Amino acid sequence: MKNTNVEYAPQLVALSRTELLAKISAQLSAGRFVHVQRVEQTAIELAQKYGVDVQRAGLAGLVHDYAKQRSDSEFKQIIRQQQFDPDLLTANNGIWHGVVGAYLIERELGIHDQQILNAVRRHTIGAVEMTDLDQLIFVADFIEPGRDFPGVDQARAAAAESLIAGVRFEVSHTLKFLLAKQVKIYPKTIDTYNAWVAQKK
Repeated sequence: MKNTNVEYAPQLVALSRTELLAKISAQLSAGRFVHVQRVEQTAIELAQKYGVDVQRAGLAGLVHDYAKQRSDSEFKQIIRQQQFDPDLLTANNGIWHGVVGAYLIERELGIHDQQILNAVRRHTIGAVEMTDLDQLIFVADFIEPGRDFPGVDQARAAAAESLIAGVRFEVSHTLKFLLAKQVKIYPKTIDTYNAWVAQKK
């Protein structure tokens, strides 16, 4: 992994890089902490390639999994207290750490930029409408150098073609994976598939 030492603009986050990394690492396992730094680097590279705001991309990549290892009970408590979509209570960490994680990132890290927070919200299941930054974080998380799964080379090739191609591949691949496991699929995942794959945006 390349050494990323980006200092983010104070209007995006008041913390220094050292302070930000300390807060993130305190919430994550060592392996997960390395993962978010790889996603940060991948996001920066994609942003440079596709003309997306590099600061927002890098910062969103770095914080995207900030809430990944919180307890189910904490997520459920926040969903109820903040009156989030009650359908979330039937989901799991795979959904919560993006949607609810944005709330925790804003509250605990002081990141209020809605473009960054929306990219975090959408990085797990996507959305019917996604900005370039949303697409970039969605894809960067999927293809960062530490990922190793059947199809990852195709995913990286798709992302090299365009962000839209990267999103389409990831959504299709993920849905096939979930169907094969015969697990409950969160309804908004289907909405994302219909918007990005079935209708070929």
